[in-house]
Amino acid sequence: MPPKGTQDWIIWAAWADRITFEEIFEISGKNESDVIRLMRSNLKPSSFRKWRARASKVSHKHKKLFRMLRENL
Repeated sequence: MPPKGTQDWIIWAAWADRITFEEIFEISGKNESDVIRLMRSNLKPSSFRKWRARASKVSHKHKKLFRMLRENL
């Protein structure tokens, strides 16, 4: 895992399913649109499309939805 708050950490965290956009914001100060911009500029186009599709489908990338899913288990 890269050092927290670095650009490498943000990319790593964006790929991780259990780290929400809210947690990324708390640690790095980057909101969801900033993360999307960062991912677009640092990933290959095909990798960005894969990540974007995954992040859009994974409903627990937002803290509120993640908590609701965890409570229903």
